[in-house]
Amino acid sequence: MAGDRVSTDNARRDELVVVPLRHWGRWVGAAVLLALLGALGWALAGARIDYAAVPGFFTHEIMLRGLVNTVVLAVVAQAGAIVLGVGIALLRRSANPVARWFAAGYVWLFRGLPVLLQILLWFNLALVFDTISIPMVFEVRTNVLITAFVAALLGLGLNESAYMAEIVRAGLNSVDHGQVEAAKAIGMTPATTLRRVVLPQAMRVIIPPTGNNFINMLKGTSMASVIGFLELIHAANNIASHNLQIMETLLAAAAWYMVVVSAASVGQHFLERAYGKGVAR
Repeated sequence: MAGDRVSTDNARRDELVVVPLRHWGRWVGAAVLLALLGALGWALAGARIDYAAVPGFFTHEIMLRGLVNTVVLAVVAQAGAIVLGVGIALLRRSANPVARWFAAGYVWLFRGLPVLLQILLWFNLALVFDTISIPMVFEVRTNVLITAFVAALLGLGLNESAYMAEIVRAGLNSVDHGQVEAAKAIGMTPATTLRRVVLPQAMRVIIPPTGNNFINMLKGTSMASVIGFLELIHAANNIASHNLQIMETLLAAAAWYMVVVSAASVGQHFLERAYGKGVAR
């Protein structure tokens, strides 16, 4: 009897048909997205845009100059911001209360003011100071020293340095204090401990937001166009002012932004992978 019942249960189990769960919501969502993409493509195809002219503007001499200026400004501003940010972050961790308050005020000031306002303030500094000088060292007229590039560099770099200070401080705080104590125990100096123990581990925390900020820096250089600096947006406007093909030149500038941002994203990926070795994912 028991054997017959077991065999009957096994037969019933063999007869069971496994029906996969159907995710109707996914199919509906996918169909809606495809429909929206199709509608967007159809609208762009019928738009009054001369797409054949875009490649020509993409390689236009002025556009290429704007591209070089955009990349140079972003790289120099980000590099300066990283150096300043590390210094301000170390001051925030200093045992000296004056240094801590100075660093906190620096972050409060440059993080609080809009970037565009900072660029305009630097560009118009000659209205306040006729000359900039260090006694017995040098003296130069402000409107000669503060060019459009310098004003954009100061505005973007100082603003970014305030954010970098907080990013670096968070990265340093993420390293277990016991490792610093162990480094001291074997005779490492504070500078050696920072360079060989703390920073290599903190980089895993520092690199992702730094990469994101650099991508924002590449796009943020467009604000320098308001003071006449020749970057991608200003280059597109210069070209469009002669041929009135505004959308075509803006699309060419947009394509270059996507190229440089994609390159920066690839670089960020490899940096994260290099400093993330040995970390369980």
